[in-house]
Order: sequence, then structure tokens, then C-alpha cells
Amino acid sequence: MPKFFNKTLIALRANLLGVMLALLALTALAGWLLFKPAALGAKPQDVAYVLSQEISEITGLVAQKDQLDFLKIARPESEFPRYVFALKGEKKVHVVRVPQLTHIGLEREVLLKNALPYSIADDNYLAAHGSDLGFEDYGTFASLAGSFLLKNFGLFVILALLPFMAKGMLPGMSNKFSVMKPGDLKGSMDDLVGMQDIKDEVLHLESMLTDRAQYKAHNIDKPFNVMLTGPAGTGKTKLAGYLAKKLDIPLIQYSASSLETGMVGGGSRTLNAIYDKACRTGRCIIFLDEAQGLFMPRGRSEKKYDDDTPNTLLALLDGVKSEKGADVIWIVASNFDDNRMAMDEAMLRRFAVKIGFRMPNKRERAELLQVFLDRKAKDCIDWQHLDLDQVAEITANMAPALIESMVDRASMIAIQDKAQITTAVLFRAFERGAIGLTDRAATADKDKERERVAIHELGHFFMQIDPLMRQGLSLEEVKQKASLLKISTESVSKMGALGYVLSSAEEVGLHTLVELEEQVCGLYGGVAAEELFYGNRGISIGSQNDIEKATRILQLMVGRLSMYSRAKIDYSQLQSKGVDEKALANIEAKSAELYEHTLATMQTYRERIFSLKDVLMARYVLTKDEVFEYLQQEQARQAHLSHPSHPAHPAPQAAALALAAA
Repeated sequence: MPKFFNKTLIALRANLLGVMLALLALTALAGWLLFKPAALGAKPQDVAYVLSQEISEITGLVAQKDQLDFLKIARPESEFPRYVFALKGEKKVHVVRVPQLTHIGLEREVLLKNALPYSIADDNYLAAHGSDLGFEDYGTFASLAGSFLLKNFGLFVILALLPFMAKGMLPGMSNKFSVMKPGDLKGSMDDLVGMQDIKDEVLHLESMLTDRAQYKAHNIDKPFNVMLTGPAGTGKTKLAGYLAKKLDIPLIQYSASSLETGMVGGGSRTLNAIYDKACRTGRCIIFLDEAQGLFMPRGRSEKKYDDDTPNTLLALLDGVKSEKGADVIWIVASNFDDNRMAMDEAMLRRFAVKIGFRMPNKRERAELLQVFLDRKAKDCIDWQHLDLDQVAEITANMAPALIESMVDRASMIAIQDKAQITTAVLFRAFERGAIGLTDRAATADKDKERERVAIHELGHFFMQIDPLMRQGLSLEEVKQKASLLKISTESVSKMGALGYVLSSAEEVGLHTLVELEEQVCGLYGGVAAEELFYGNRGISIGSQNDIEKATRILQLMVGRLSMYSRAKIDYSQLQSKGVDEKALANIEAKSAELYEHTLATMQTYRERIFSLKDVLMARYVLTKDEVFEYLQQEQARQAHLSHPSHPAHPAPQAAALALAAA
């Protein structure tokens, strides 16, 4: 007997493929029996199937509704569905083959409208009678198996891909984070230009790691967690890398926006995986970027699992104190702080060090420009014609990343022009980023539009310098303080404008009532100049953007700050109570007052605008130097005319045309 079993096993091994095929055949047979039970039964021999394409047979069923035995529609989704019906007492089945579009109309207009009872032929019926209905692909085992596979093709694909998808999709199994060694990190703390207050704040971590005994004496058993906030492009992400290199410890960087995997608990598992990796690494930094979503107050959603990820982070940041993770420093970065966005109090308490990044000041911007330009070859820069203080002046409120982009744009312009980088090239790069591409061809043959644009933009300019002129300053002093860079009548596709006044940005500060009124009058300068030259009914729609900005400033002054009232009330907080009508009336009154003041001021500059617009029309663009050169010539001419011993000089138009010809 043992020999018999051994021979049997050898035979089975030798014919393993055959055995597997036999098992598959048995499985298929079982599926056949389950899938097509009706096909095994005998068909009635005395029933005849009559095939036709006569649609009238179907429409005629309305009159034969009471005699109808059954009505089925076979394969209604196919190119040619079949209408299968029989009448009571008849021993034949009618099969009518119709086109797909015809079937849609028959079903709607004949069957449904006349309430004819019908059903859809199922797979069992088709398997038993498919060949009788004129379907050649029914009735064979291969066709049934093919139909089964086709219907479940999507399921088979998912099952086949599941092992490959699991690694990337299952919670906690993502490999998007890696440990970066200090030697692999680029840059150093010295590359963070300026920001000395910020660098001093984070460097205390170095002493916390090197002098643990002193900190443990103060019951500080682990390094502080650090929270970085501030505008985009100010260096938060770079600081984390610089700090890791300074402390000579690895960095694990991960985007907090990628924590969620789409599955419940995915973010928690990913955080735990990062933390476990950090604990195995030892002394290191975990840096979570774009983490504002984790700081939002919990409990806002009705879904209890929505707070799983921040709850897990809370536990890992502090939680139950233990030796595990004692050398792990958490640094998280967000573009928002608790002043600009509501944040969870428990999360904020986990960060003993909160550092708010700011925009660089003028001195720091000049240093940044120097650093970015020093990285280029010496022959790429014309240092004799480069004034970094002027460039730093126009880049107010620009983040270091934007300043670097501006310098790179200047390199592109210099390469295109086959020239060196100068102050003028940097100004063009700044203009390209702030304004975009400009075009003269769009307005070259539109003299009336260009004249209106020139008058409009000059109105803005004169209202900008009017407060300085009223202080009795000389034109040279006004030029030094004026923020104007250029006046242009070139079209700007990015802004949808036919002209613009380019000015340097102002440092963020505390604007007074007078300064805000000057801003509103500056915005009204364009529309006031149009009314001065074209009348009240000649004002164009080009002032839409100016009026929108002026409205926002007035809303701030009147509705939010109550600057014109002794009662200091934020009317925007009371709108639901219907008391904002008073604020609206005050805004309208103040707007009318400031506009009338602007219009009256325009009268004093009428002749200068009229003559200077000819120069602007001829040149398309006037720089700050060119504008003030004309004003100085006009001032000298007026002084010459006022002298009693000298005759009158040419009209302002003649002087303007002479400047244009120059």
C-alpha cells in the first residue's frame, strides 16, 4: 500500500498542471450550472419563433393589449434590441428586431404612454433562448464565461492592482518622508539675511541639546517645540534646514497637507510612523510644513474622526512624558498665525517657542539684493550703474523669495538684451513682476483713447504729489519723496488696462486719517481729471478699479474705525441689526466731499496736465526723472514770465513739444 500511495503522489506531481486544469474545468462546470440553470431545461418543441423587422407589430399591440401574454425587451442597450412577445392562445413567439434609436422612441411613445406591461429579458432567459432571438453570441459556454468576465472586469482589475496599491494607499504605509543627514542639507544660518531676532530665538536649541544638565535642573526634560508663522516666501522652510545643519542633526521633512490618505485614521498612522522613525533615528528634527490645517480648532465637524490627526499630534508633541522621543524637536510651519486665523488653544500651548516671520526692511532688502547678485559672475553686473538702495526702496513689502525671483528675471532681461544688470534692468524686472507684459500696438491707432488714458494717469500722479507740493517743498525734495516710478499709456493685458502709474510700494505702517484721505484723493485723481477735461457726462468706465479701492478705504475709515465720529463703533458688527444705514450715509457724504476737493485741486494743475499729456502721447512712457524735468522747466518758465523785465515766453504746449522732441 505505501508503494501504491508513493506512485500515486509521483503521478500527481508529474501531472500537476493537468490536475490544476481539471480543477478549473470542474469549477467552470459548477459555475455553468449556477449561471445557466434555465439552459439545461428542455425547450417546448411546439413553440415557433417568428423573426421580423416590422415595427407595426409593436405599435399594433396597443389595440391587442388585453390579448397580450407577455412582452420582453432583449438586450435594450445593444445596437439592435429585440421585442419578444406572445399573444394568448398562440403557439408562436414574435421577435421584432429594431434599431437602438427606434427602440428609445417606441419605449417612450408606445409602451410607457399606453401602459403596456413589459420586462427586460434577464441573463437566464437570454442563455436559454438567445439563438432563437437571433443573437449568435448566446448559448455557448464560452459566451457565458466571456459575459461573466466582461461584467466583472472592473472587479478583477481592482483585485489585481490591490497588492500594488496597498503600499501607497493604506494608512501609515506611506514612504513620502525620508531622513536627510546634515551633510545633505544645503545652505547655512548665514544665508538667512537679516532676521537676527529670529535667528537668536532659535539658536537657544543648540544649548538645550549640548547642556542638558542645566535645563534638567529647571525641570525641562526635552527641547522646546517650535512654531514658525508668517507670510509665504520669508524663509520658514529654509530655516528648518539651516537649523538642522547648525545643530548637526538629521531632518525629517513632511508636508502636513499630505498626512491624510483618504482613509479614516490615515493621518494618525502617518504621524505615528514619522514619530517612530524619528525615535529610532535619535536626536533629530521633525519638520511639518504647511501645517495650518492641524491648528484649526477641534470639534468643528460632526464627524468624530475628523479630529483624529490633530489629536494624535497633540499626544506626540507632549502628552505623557517619557524618555521616548526626548531628543526629538518638532518644528511646524504655517502661513497663518493666531491673529489671522482661529487656532486650537491646546495645540498652541504645546509650542513654547512661537516665531513670527516678517517682511524684510529696507536695509535687509538691500543686503538680500547684494547676496543674490554676488552669486552671479562679475561681468554680469554693472556695479557702477547699480544703486541697491533705489531698488530696495521700490521692493517694499516683498518677501525674500520674490526679491530673488525679481533678480532672476533681471538676468533673463539682461541676457535677452545682451547687456549687464543695472538699476534700470532691475526696475524693468520689478515692473514685469508687478504689472506684467505691456503692449503699444493695442493702442497705437487709438489716439482718443490714449489721450483719455494720459489725462487719467496724470490726474493720479498730480494728486499723489499734491500733499508734498502743499508743504512748500522744492521740486527736488518732492521728487525724492514721491513714490512715482513711471507713467505709461501702454496697454497691460494682465490688468485689462490701457495705461498705468507705477509707484513703489510703501512700508506697512499705521496710516493716519490724513494719509487715508490722501490715498482716496489719489484714487479719485483719474476720474476727476476726466471730468475736468471732458465734463461730468464724459467720464469713462476706466475708473472702476479706482472707485472700488476708494470704497474699501472709506468703508474702513467710516464703517470700521468711526474716524469722523466721537462714538468709536465698528458698524460692520451691527449690520444684522439694521443700523449700518447711518454708516452708508456718512461714507457717501465723505466720498462726495473728498471728490469735490480732488476736482478743485485738479483745476490748479490743469495747464500742466494739458501740456504734459502731449509729451506722454508722443513717448508712450515717462519716467520719474522725465516728469520732474518737465515740471522744473515749467517752474523756471513761470519764474521767468513773472519777472517784470522779461517778455512773455512761449505757451506751455510749445515747451512740452520741445521736451517731446528731445
